[in-house]
Amino acid sequence: MPAISPDWQSLSLLELFALGGPIMWALLALSLLAVVLFLERVLYLHRGQIRSAAFFSGIKNIVRKRRLVEALTVCEDTPGPVAAMVKAGLLHYEEDEETIRNAVREAALVEIPALQRRIGAIGAIGQAAPMVGLLGTILGMIQTFHRFEIEGAYVHAGLLAGGLWQALITTATGIAIGVLCLLGHHFLDGRVRAVIHDMEWVGHNLLEFLRQERSALRADSQPQPPARTASGRSSA
Repeated sequence: MPAISPDWQSLSLLELFALGGPIMWALLALSLLAVVLFLERVLYLHRGQIRSAAFFSGIKNIVRKRRLVEALTVCEDTPGPVAAMVKAGLLHYEEDEETIRNAVREAALVEIPALQRRIGAIGAIGQAAPMVGLLGTILGMIQTFHRFEIEGAYVHAGLLAGGLWQALITTATGIAIGVLCLLGHHFLDGRVRAVIHDMEWVGHNLLEFLRQERSALRADSQPQPPARTASGRSSA
């Protein structure tokens, strides 16, 4: 066991890590994995969360000008699940409403699992880390009682300190990792819910917009009745 400073608060992280014993390596691996997963999810969700209202307004303006290919290109160049849903609906622009609804629903079913991917792993690490810390506590107590058994009446605090340090440090570290992971999981879950809310809003408004566009298109394609003169006869 390394030499201990009289004031434990002056111990460096490396000294505390060494006092925690071999379980600290497992906790370090869990914490690094959680950090990597959290950063990957934050970047992915940040990239996929766009200004849905502005994006959809731009798509509507393009479609109203009958430039469907341009609208599809904009969707293709825009990252995120909202653009993927709009693209799926526009690909079936000239088909019936039920076909468009099914296409939008299928696109959502593909995109939502991608949003939720790996977030559950962060929550699992948050639940497992305190258990691993508790394992370190048990191992530390085993070490302490083993010292009692070997030294007998000659045991003193210095011989027992190593096991007690390990017990306390691993528990504190496991709880700290667990709290941070659960906070990160809650943050990411909130971001996912916000994206899903945008998807639901855009999906509903897309169906309404395409229904109106098809109605206007059918009205424009119907032949107009011939104009009549003042005598009531057709000008034709």
